[in-house]
Amino acid sequence: MDLILGLQKLTLLDYPGQTACTLFTGGCNFRCPYCQNSSLVLTPEEVEPYSWDEIIGFLNRRKGLLDGVCITGGEPLLHPQIDSLIRTIHSMGFMVKLDTNGSYPDHLKDLVRSGCVDYVAMDIKNSPQNYGRTIGIPEYDLAAVQESVRYLLSAPVEYEFRTTVVREYHQPADFVAISLWIKGARRYFLQAFVDSGDLISPGLHGYDRTEMENFAALVHPLVPSVQLRGI
Repeated sequence: MDLILGLQKLTLLDYPGQTACTLFTGGCNFRCPYCQNSSLVLTPEEVEPYSWDEIIGFLNRRKGLLDGVCITGGEPLLHPQIDSLIRTIHSMGFMVKLDTNGSYPDHLKDLVRSGCVDYVAMDIKNSPQNYGRTIGIPEYDLAAVQESVRYLLSAPVEYEFRTTVVREYHQPADFVAISLWIKGARRYFLQAFVDSGDLISPGLHGYDRTEMENFAALVHPLVPSVQLRGI
C-alpha cells in the first residue's frame, strides 16, 4: 500500500476531544502556496510509504491507548483505496476524523453515509471570490467545494470548517464573505499560519493574536462558534 506517506503517532490537537494519531496521504489537486506539507503534495513519489502491515500493526498496538485516527494529506479523497483503509480502521474500534479540501463531494458523502467517518474537518481556503488565487488555481470552478459546504451544513456528521489565515492572502472582507457562506456552521476555526519550512511558496506571514481576534469578531455575528486555533 503506497497510500500512507506519513505517521504522527500521537496528537492531542488534531481530533477535538480525542487522543489520536494522524496518517498522511500523498498528492493533492490544489496548490495552496502556504501548504505546510509541500513534499507530500509536489513529490509524493519521493517519500517512502508505509506498508499496510505497518499501519495495521501500529494501530493494533495502540488499541486502548488511542481514541481515534486522523486521515489527512495532501487530499485523502484523491484516493479510491482510502475507503478500504477507513473501513478497516473503524472496524478496529477507532473513531475516524477525515480532513478534506471539499473538492470531492460525492466521495465525501459516500464515506459519511457508510458510517465509518465520525468527524470531518473541511478547509475553507478563502472567500469565494479569492478562492482560486488562494489554492494556486486561478480559474478554479468552486461548484464542488460549494456542494461539500452545503452538505456539511446539513449536519450529517460532526464537522468543522477551518481557514488557515495568511497575511498575503486574507483580508477583513474575506471573513465577512466567509461568514455569509457558512452561516450557522457548528464549528469554525481561524488557524494561525506558521511557516513549517516545507511550504510550496516560502516568504509568507501570519497575523498576530489581536488581528486574528478582529477577524473572528467579523465572523461571529453569523457564525457564533468561531474560535482561534494555534495562537
